[in-house]
Amino acid sequence: MLGGIEAGGTKFVCAVGKEDGTIIDRIEIPTTMPEETIEKVIQYFHQFSLQAIGIGSFGPVDTDKTSRTYGTIMATPKAGWRHFPFLQTIKNKMKIPVGFSTDVNAAALGEFLFGGAQDLDSCLYITIGTGIGAGAIVEGRLLQGLSHPEMGHIYIRRHPDDTYQGKCPYHKDCFEGLASGPAIEARWGKKAADLSAINQVWELEGYYIAQALVQYILILAPKKIILGGGVMNQKQVFPYIYQYVPKMMNSYLIFSELSDSIRSYIIPPLLDRNAGIIGTLVLADQALKAAGEVRT
Repeated sequence: MLGGIEAGGTKFVCAVGKEDGTIIDRIEIPTTMPEETIEKVIQYFHQFSLQAIGIGSFGPVDTDKTSRTYGTIMATPKAGWRHFPFLQTIKNKMKIPVGFSTDVNAAALGEFLFGGAQDLDSCLYITIGTGIGAGAIVEGRLLQGLSHPEMGHIYIRRHPDDTYQGKCPYHKDCFEGLASGPAIEARWGKKAADLSAINQVWELEGYYIAQALVQYILILAPKKIILGGGVMNQKQVFPYIYQYVPKMMNSYLIFSELSDSIRSYIIPPLLDRNAGIIGTLVLADQALKAAGEVRT
């Protein structure tokens, strides 16, 4: 029996399940201050006999296992959560192995093992919602360097007709600043869900997403790209992405995935909204196995 925490800036999704990705029970808890939120999380998990827990957290977080601040939330604008020792707090309260990564890394793991990237050795999972983030799997492993990737903050070229300055508090007009859900709302005056019938909105969004994807393809060459998050629930953006990616690539790379097969290369999550929480069960299973190896 494994526990999973998909920690978002708006809500925590907590679940109990098995190593095969089966979810037995789940609950949603509003993200308030750390003490209040974590207390509710622990109360939920104490109902079950768990062997390990996996955490997929909003970021940025310290995912370097050799760092003294490993498992800590870093420079987040979320009130009360900056420098919160997330991993250690859950370990101290639950006394079982705990796996830790980002929410998008967890979603990438879920799709890699049980979703749209099964039987491949690489994939890229991107969430486009309140923020933009990505998790990459290369040769079967999550990509990790100095830290986890922060692909939502790459710089992209502004559309000639777009005068919006950008929403990102750090970079203004980076990818997240121009294409996240809050950026769409600030530019057009309405939430994405209320703009579904306006083609101009989604062509511009597709233009920005395609630019980012072209950069990721050139750098990582993933075998599958999976686009999740609240903004991507607006399926009318996908045709514009399929139009702009080959156009921007301009025949530099000649693969069917970038032409005839693009609709099966760039896809929505096969696990739908469960990709992240299923991925946290994978993190829990990995932590349990690692603990067993240490004891052995």
